[in-house]
Amino acid sequence: MTKLLLQLQAAAAAADRRRGGGPGPGRRHPLTPRHASAAGRFTPAGLVLCLLALAAAATTLALALTLHRHEPEPAAGAASQSGFAVVINTWRRHALLRRSAAHYASCPGVDAVHVVWSEPRPPPERLRRGLAVLDNNGTRARVRFETSNGGGAGDSSLNNRFRPIRGLATDAVFSVDDDVIVPCSTLRFAFDVWRSAPSAMVGFVPRMHWLAADPRGSTEEYRYGSWWSVWWTGTYSMVLSKASFFHRRYLDLYTNQMLPSIRKYVDENRNCEDIAMSFLVANATGAPPIWVQGRIFEIGSSGISSLKGHGLQRSRCLNTFAAMA
Repeated sequence: MTKLLLQLQAAAAAADRRRGGGPGPGRRHPLTPRHASAAGRFTPAGLVLCLLALAAAATTLALALTLHRHEPEPAAGAASQSGFAVVINTWRRHALLRRSAAHYASCPGVDAVHVVWSEPRPPPERLRRGLAVLDNNGTRARVRFETSNGGGAGDSSLNNRFRPIRGLATDAVFSVDDDVIVPCSTLRFAFDVWRSAPSAMVGFVPRMHWLAADPRGSTEEYRYGSWWSVWWTGTYSMVLSKASFFHRRYLDLYTNQMLPSIRKYVDENRNCEDIAMSFLVANATGAPPIWVQGRIFEIGSSGISSLKGHGLQRSRCLNTFAAMA
């Protein structure tokens, strides 16, 4: 692993020299922040080699998922390539859910909005009626609740957001948190990007990881970098499922073929299901993710990522998943 990373770093450095240099130590890469107005553009072409290098590292770590590499197979039946399904992950934030479901149901190209319901009680009737109104005039996508059992209630597992969905009519799935709003035009552009690379994960929230010396010994361990690491270095190795497109086949791979010990870890720690999915896709395809820059809006006030020690927990996830190989 260390030798591979050194080779990748050397290749990236050589590429920088051929391009006439790059940001030196202590300099910020001129990268547009995530919330800057940049809809309709890919990440700068000058980052391609760095992205491929980090994606290769991500793929190596993804061996912990013990999947054979393959491309998503064409779905059986008449799955639509012209539209996509929106899958909203929610947890006890009904006002945010109503707002986000109404928004995505109105976006052109959305076939249906699926709400992943993981609360212990069934969705309140008032909430059901409010969301059902969205498709009454036929101009909006229908909204459906997806629960982990047939009784209307769900369990609180974070793995629920990647459960296969019965009757899914599209190959493309847009996974999004209930507090994230992506403007319809930006969402459509990202879908067009996904159609050009349907095996890839295409999203709006990039993150990175790297190998660093373990301060407790002579070994190396993986570290997780937040948005600010991406902004500072101009590189990323994953896009998070809080706002990303991927092929529906990965729902089945995550739920039925990934190591059960990874899903168990996610349940016990209430974290890192998005990292597991990101590396599952990297391992299945051997291809880097695609970050689409664009203005997105986070309308919630708090979440798991706001908790103290979140970055440290994410680093633990990386190293735990790698040890499961």
